[in-house]
Amino acid sequence: MQNRLKEMRKRASLTQEDLALRAGVTRQALSAIEKGAVIPNTAIALTLAQIFQCRVEDLFFS
Repeated sequence: MQNRLKEMRKRASLTQEDLALRAGVTRQALSAIEKGAVIPNTAIALTLAQIFQCRVEDLFFS
């Protein structure tokens, strides 16, 4: 699954550590999600969308 997390994170001037803390995950987990190596569970996907004030579909796509 592809995503726009890195792009959105950089637009918001957040480091991986900053975003990970806000989302309640480790920096390593966030890095894996950004790379597409891990698909986040629904709760994390919803939290990330809420942080960026967008829809989950705007972050994650096929």
